[in-house]
Amino acid sequence: MLAFAVEMFGVPFSMYALGWLFGIWLPEGVLWGHTLGQYIGLWGMYLGIVVSLLGIALVLVGWRKIHQEYWRMEAGEGKLVQTGIYRHIRHPQYIGFFLITFGMMLEWVTIPLLILYVLLLVLYYRLAKREEADMVKEFGEDYIEYKKRTKMFIPHLI
Repeated sequence: MLAFAVEMFGVPFSMYALGWLFGIWLPEGVLWGHTLGQYIGLWGMYLGIVVSLLGIALVLVGWRKIHQEYWRMEAGEGKLVQTGIYRHIRHPQYIGFFLITFGMMLEWVTIPLLILYVLLLVLYYRLAKREEADMVKEFGEDYIEYKKRTKMFIPHLI
């Protein structure tokens, strides 16, 4: 939300006002605008939609599995979720969120948004590490074994 508020209202308005005041204009895409549009046309929008929809699917599939087996006490009784999407990656909802925001960037990447995206990746990585420490406290050796055989974000890679 902050990124889009800055992107849509803060930076562009300030740049237009300063440009008018001093008679200096920055090219579109440096701090606002559709940066990749001049290179890939509407394909950025199309690819962004596909990547974002994939991200939404990962978030929903991950949330559903966690809700069924961990949060719903009558159904799951708080057990360690190791099936479904969690058989392949430990944080499908985070990677889904990364994909959603990356899909948006394929259409609307600017320098401030790129900086905020990298910050988002770092903060969510640190959050995932903290949550994993909590999971070790809660599930002990079971979670440590699960961690050894399951990648954090991308199957077979990371």
